[in-house]
Amino acid sequence: MRSRTPDQLCAEAVELAREVAAEAAQPRPLGEYLGAVAEGDRLVTHLFGSEEPGYRGWRWTVTVARASRARRVTVDEVSLTPGPDALRPPEWVPWSERLRPGDLGPGDLLPTEAEDLRLEPGLNAPVMPPPHSALAEEPGAAVPERGTITAVADELGLGRPRVLSRIGLDSAADRWEDSFGPQTPMAQSAPASCLSCGFLVPLTGSLRQAFGVCANEYSPADGHVVSLAYGCGAHSEAAVMPSPPQPPPPVIDHVAVDPLPLDGPAAPPEGGDAADAGSGGESSSGGDTGEPSGDGPADGAAGDDDGNTGRGRSGRSRGRRGGGSRRAGGGH
Repeated sequence: MRSRTPDQLCAEAVELAREVAAEAAQPRPLGEYLGAVAEGDRLVTHLFGSEEPGYRGWRWTVTVARASRARRVTVDEVSLTPGPDALRPPEWVPWSERLRPGDLGPGDLLPTEAEDLRLEPGLNAPVMPPPHSALAEEPGAAVPERGTITAVADELGLGRPRVLSRIGLDSAADRWEDSFGPQTPMAQSAPASCLSCGFLVPLTGSLRQAFGVCANEYSPADGHVVSLAYGCGAHSEAAVMPSPPQPPPPVIDHVAVDPLPLDGPAAPPEGGDAADAGSGGESSSGGDTGEPSGDGPADGAAGDDDGNTGRGRSGRSRGRRGGGSRRAGGGH
């Protein structure tokens, strides 16, 4: 039983404990003296602060003792121990409880317990467990005889020693719904659910009522088990692929070719304008030369045929002849 009052001689052996603690703390300096604790009859532990980096709150402990009726105090042990506020690692947890999804790597083995609640015995579990199974009692595996229930179960794919229990099925369904379920942001903004998607591969068994596997390479859930209420923008019937627009027709200013003459005068315009232009030219020529025009009878004949137009032309002709005479007379 631990004594409440430390032994006097052991409690006074502070310098002896300091010398031993300083030797153990090298090359780091020893901290200040923190006090003494009675561990039992004639058994006292002296505490010193630690200056070791990375050991915040730890302390050097030196336990001294003396024999009954002895006056000489000796050192029992020295060690580095954590204090009340020491920086310490978390409590040790068994590996089976530390394991998390994704920790298993290539070459790693993860054995399952014989009483795993996620599994239950299969059809031929009592008859032929695999040699490395938790249910195997003896090394080696017996070959089932032809025609037995075990042989038929193997051919049908039902020869597994253990299958998923109801607890295992419910646990898997909860995990899958958390990752690719109807409450995810992707499903909330999807145009339709996976139930009507052509890329859904249904499962077998009881889980096919609520889950399937996505086979759309453009979906974020490709290759994953998804809830039938899940959805994404890559739904097979979400929208019709728009056809590419046709290019507009080319814009051409002139389709026909415009002929352009390379030599010679331009052809006169057709119609009455050409006749008027010819008469005006001849009149101008006669007036400039001052010679009598020999077209008087023709103009008169034209006037007889054309009425007023002929008379007007005859008058202009007489005026031109008279003017020529006057210019001629003036010249004399």
